[in-house]
Amino acid sequence: MSSPFLRDKNIIDVVKYKWLWVAFSAILIVPGIIAMVYSMTTYQTHSPMKLGIDFTGGTLVQYGFEKKLENTDISKVRESLNKAGIETAVIQIDQASKSINEQSVKDKDVEPVIESVKEPNEVTNKDKAKKTEVKLDSKKVEVKEGVKTPDVVNPESKAGIKSIVSIRTKFLDKNDSKKMNVALKESIGEFVPLQVSSIGPTLGKELFQNAIVALLLSFAAIVIYLTVRFKFDYAMFALVALFHDALFVCGVFSILGLVFHTEIDSLFITAILTVIGFSVHDTIVVFDRVRENSRFLVKKMSFNDIVNASVNQTLARSINTSVTSLVTLMALYFFGGVTTRDFVLAMTLGIAIGTYSSIFNASTLLAMWRSRSAQPKKAAA
Repeated sequence: MSSPFLRDKNIIDVVKYKWLWVAFSAILIVPGIIAMVYSMTTYQTHSPMKLGIDFTGGTLVQYGFEKKLENTDISKVRESLNKAGIETAVIQIDQASKSINEQSVKDKDVEPVIESVKEPNEVTNKDKAKKTEVKLDSKKVEVKEGVKTPDVVNPESKAGIKSIVSIRTKFLDKNDSKKMNVALKESIGEFVPLQVSSIGPTLGKELFQNAIVALLLSFAAIVIYLTVRFKFDYAMFALVALFHDALFVCGVFSILGLVFHTEIDSLFITAILTVIGFSVHDTIVVFDRVRENSRFLVKKMSFNDIVNASVNQTLARSINTSVTSLVTLMALYFFGGVTTRDFVLAMTLGIAIGTYSSIFNASTLLAMWRSRSAQPKKAAA
């Protein structure tokens, strides 16, 4: 029989459908786990997700084109790069934002490796002896005389950029850069080099190790905090909810990496840490109400009814907080920059699944554990 509290208040009986929440969580997580296991056997790095150049090392190059390009042009670019010997490149085409006509080309910590392509009939003896310098913000790129201006970074030509082609690939030396320039010029047309980013494999490995350490330290700090503030079983199931949220987000990005070649970078680790903080915040709100109600209602209600009452009392607050955050993130996803889109996607998925796990997973698992622990005591009595 249900508690009079449940009948009178007509609240949602969360604990009653505990196995439904467990099955739904399995549906969300299992495909991602399968994708991560498959990725670990497929990628050379044996990582569960497709790692970006932040962790593996490589070169990211962005080109601006004055004509509008579509996703169908990716095949042309890939074919031309394969012919040039640049294989396994990740290519992305995006429409230029309005702000690109106003902002300058970003200054980088590394010297750009792209050199402009010279037409065969432009090579003269004078070119061999004389060089000019073209200033790229605070950096300088050496180019030879006689080069066409659309091939170098010309601030005035940025105003006509309509499409941006981003290419992530292995380390590019000057010869590879020339081949890439030739390939793009032949397949698409004139371009403006926007930025070049390179990172070494040693630094990438160090960043990856630091990211793992940061995640482990955050989990340990959360367990210690919840154990001190509440009890160990509270901390245990809060940690289960955090693993649930992190596994879901990582699984989705593992699937995206296999299907759409989506890579993770240092911003992804930032998103995961933010999601963990948001999720534990929601869980603490529910657990705090459970602890408060347990002090006054333990003699009047069962622990399952106390959990149901606590979840319903905090339900509106949790949903409202999540919805306001998701609205902002969706606006950033659709109208923000391309470079932060994956970060915003990870945040959106994490906040949505974190709200669900705090309400339907952490609380019901705690109720199941307490009910199971109470059975031996009743039998002994």
